[in-house]
Amino acid sequence: MKKLYIVMVGLPARGKTTIAAKLRQSLSRDSIRTRIFNNGDLRRKMIPENTSYSGFFDPMNKEGVALRKKIGLINTERARKYLQGAGNVAILDATHASAARRKQIRSMLSDHPLLFLECFNQDQEILEASILRKIDLPEFGHLNQDEAIDSFKQRIAYYESIYSPLSGEGNFIKLDSLNNKIIEEEIFDDVPYLDQIRDLLLTDMVRNLFLIRHGETHFNLENRIGGDSVLTENGLAQADKLASYFRGKSIPLIFTSEKKRTIQTADPICRMQEECSIIPLSEFNEINSGICECMSYEEIKKGMPEVYYARKMDKYNYIYPDGEGYASMEKRIERGIKKALYLSRPMDNIMIVGHRAANRMILSHFLFRRREDVPYIYIPQNKFYYLSATQNRKVFQLMPYC
Repeated sequence: MKKLYIVMVGLPARGKTTIAAKLRQSLSRDSIRTRIFNNGDLRRKMIPENTSYSGFFDPMNKEGVALRKKIGLINTERARKYLQGAGNVAILDATHASAARRKQIRSMLSDHPLLFLECFNQDQEILEASILRKIDLPEFGHLNQDEAIDSFKQRIAYYESIYSPLSGEGNFIKLDSLNNKIIEEEIFDDVPYLDQIRDLLLTDMVRNLFLIRHGETHFNLENRIGGDSVLTENGLAQADKLASYFRGKSIPLIFTSEKKRTIQTADPICRMQEECSIIPLSEFNEINSGICECMSYEEIKKGMPEVYYARKMDKYNYIYPDGEGYASMEKRIERGIKKALYLSRPMDNIMIVGHRAANRMILSHFLFRRREDVPYIYIPQNKFYYLSATQNRKVFQLMPYC
C-alpha cells in the first residue's frame, strides 16, 4: 500500500489533536495502518519534572527550546521508521510553528509524500472553552483554574511570537477546524488517500451521541410554548431515571441550552458521573416564539388566528413575529453542533439535553430529512435518541430509559 506523512500545523487549542485522532480512526477502519506521533505525549513521558509552566515554551529559554527540538526529532525519526515498516500513514501532531522546523521535517521525511495540515480557529468563545478542556490534563493539577488558564494563554503567546503560517511548502491543506471548511489547498504530488482525507475533514463525525429532550415542565402540562419553565415533580423524576440509566457510561461533557429545564435535567446525570461538566450553549435554545412566547396553541388560535394558520401552512419556513422559526434557527443549531464536536475528544461520549424543536434540527443535521418534514420528527420525553455517524456508517435509534 502507498505511504504518507501528515504533519499537523497550528497554534495550541486549534483542534489539531482532535483532527489527527479522527484521521487515524477513519483510516484505520479501512485497514490503512495509521499512527499518531504526538510531541506533547512524548514530552510528558520523557521529562519527569512538570513542564506545564509557560516558561518552558519561551523561545528565549534555550534549555526548553533544546528539549522540545529533541522531542520533535525523536518523533520525526519514529514516524520515518514506522513507514519503513508496516505503517501506511504517520501523523506528526505538534504545533510545528516555524518555517524552519517544517523545512527540517521535509528534509528528514523525503522518502514518501508529505501533507501539511494547518488548523485555524478564530472563534474566541470556543478558544476559551477549549483552553478549559486543555487544563484538565494532570500536568496542570498543581495549579488552580485561573493560574492554569493564564499559564496556557502565555504558552499560546510564546508560540504566536514565532508562528509562521504555511506558504509555498509543498502539499498542504488549511482547515477551519471549527466549521470543517477547507480554506486553502495546494497539492503538487500524488498524495495517497487524499480524497478520503478531504471527505473526513469536511464531515461531522460523532462516535456516540445521546440526544435527550428535557423532562416534563409546567408549561408542557399547559401546552404552552417557549418561556423558561422549570421541571414538574414528574420531570425531576425523569431526570433521576436518566441519571441512573447513564450511570455506567462515561459522559465527560453534557451540552444544554441556557434554559432552566435542560440544566435541571442534566444536573442529576452530571452528579452521577465521575468526571463531568455541564456546558450551556445559547445555540441549543428552543425556538424563540416572539410575540407568542408563553402562550398556549389554543390561545394563539383564538387570539392570533392569522399566526396560527400561517404557521400551519408552512411550519418549517414560518417565522414567529419578533421571533424565529425552524428555517431561521438552522445556522445557530449547526454552530452549536460544531461547538459540541470541537470541544469533545474523539473517543468521548457526547450528550446534548435540548428541546423538542432544537432536537429536531440536531437530528436533521446528521440524518437527512426533507425540510418540510423536520417539524414533525418525534421527540418524546421518556426516550432519547442515540446517534453514531461516521464516514462509513450511521446508526440512529430511539431508546427508552425507563
